[in-house]
Amino acid sequence: MDEKYRPQFHFTPPANWMNDPNGMVYFEGEYHLFYQYHPNGTTWGPMHWGHAISQDLVHWEHMPIALKPDHNGFIFSGSVVVDWKDSSGFFDGSPGLVAIFTHADQYPNSDRPRQRQSLAYSSDKGRSWTMYENNPVLANEAHTDFRDPKVFWHEQKQHWVMVLAAGDRAQFYVSVDLKSWTFTSEFGMAEGSHEGVWECPDLIELPIEGSDSQSKWVLIVSIGDHPDYPEGSRTQYFIGEFDGMTFTNDNDADSVLWLDYGRDNYAGVTWSDVQRPDGARLFIGWMSNWKYSNLTPTQAWRSAMTLPRELRLRRTSSGIRVVQQPVPEFQVLREQVQSKQWSGVTIRPGENLLAGLKGDRYELICEFEAGLADEIGFHLRTSDTEKTVVGYQTAERKLFVSRSDSGESGFHRQFACTHDALLEPLEGRIRLHIFVDHSSIEIFANDGEVVITDQIFPDPSSVGLELYTRGGEATIHRLDFHPLQSIYAYASMPR
Repeated sequence: MDEKYRPQFHFTPPANWMNDPNGMVYFEGEYHLFYQYHPNGTTWGPMHWGHAISQDLVHWEHMPIALKPDHNGFIFSGSVVVDWKDSSGFFDGSPGLVAIFTHADQYPNSDRPRQRQSLAYSSDKGRSWTMYENNPVLANEAHTDFRDPKVFWHEQKQHWVMVLAAGDRAQFYVSVDLKSWTFTSEFGMAEGSHEGVWECPDLIELPIEGSDSQSKWVLIVSIGDHPDYPEGSRTQYFIGEFDGMTFTNDNDADSVLWLDYGRDNYAGVTWSDVQRPDGARLFIGWMSNWKYSNLTPTQAWRSAMTLPRELRLRRTSSGIRVVQQPVPEFQVLREQVQSKQWSGVTIRPGENLLAGLKGDRYELICEFEAGLADEIGFHLRTSDTEKTVVGYQTAERKLFVSRSDSGESGFHRQFACTHDALLEPLEGRIRLHIFVDHSSIEIFANDGEVVITDQIFPDPSSVGLELYTRGGEATIHRLDFHPLQSIYAYASMPR
């Protein structure tokens, strides 16, 4: 797995095209990751469900294709649940896995797309799948875009809930057997961003950090690329209440909360049936953007997933917000720190504490006070001609990424760009947690309050690293540098 640009600690398909993560579920000690897959090309095409299994969210075993197109159409996005009580009747009273997904074809004697929801089930821990004989189970001719079902069990109401993307809004349906579905409500016609078609919704309940019993519901909605907007495809979320039938937004209808301020975190959803100790939910996204996803400069394969993250809710100065942090399981990849850990060090313009450090995959943890500096940050994956800039502008209180000189970018005119996010200091300090891989950077700022995910395509020889400041001195309170092992490095590692 040493092809140019191949990520070394992110999930990628063994070959060919991949997009949205699908059907993530945890069952009998295994994390399942399904994904949109075109097995016969490196650009988007007839969709299947690829499949991989992990015991630790870090090392993955590639499995045979799980779902293939049939007479009902191609296999678009969806979800998988554990049917613990065999409500579907597929498993003779035992638990089993049920996939709920979109079948995509065309209306008869028409070129109009048709999208309907269908089922498949597995009695052998996801190794093989049987299509339900009465597919599809849900259709709606009023919406051409009618897809991406995310299903979960609502304990209080004792029924299954499906949230579905329908044009530029979300619809909710309920069922007691996963086969027959009843419409209950709709959300979003006049709320949030409508800069593109809505896709890949997810609805989860999250506890609020620091409270014993308070929680809120979070509706995650991805928004497709629109040519009039430079950001391309991205993901918003809403915070509110859900009674098992209807979602109510706590915030103003026209307010927009973005999950990620980079260009390359799309279609992300959460794992089903995972219990983290503090109620966090596991999330992963497709690390690309529909604006240029078919054009990125890889050869035998195309696209990667983000790092798996833990989602939580936190009270901030702006209100209750989703925060994200990388799963701690990835610490197993840390090699011995190759540099001392700095604390209380003053840096001045023109100095570089990281001179001599090199790497193409590593983890950086930094905490600083900007002091008199107008700007402080990192130049990553550098050479004489290339660098990716992660910087903080003190007066503007903005964290930004510039990939204008990050490497190969001519495949799309809007790839080489700079983008930013407001980031207020915490007790006068800024905290950055940065992951750098062969073709990506992921930044978790102030313990996950702001996240930026971006693809980059530097030359493999661009391995320099610089900590810089402009306009005055700044103080470093923590700076850790961890080279990361490749997940392909040792055949003896769990896969």
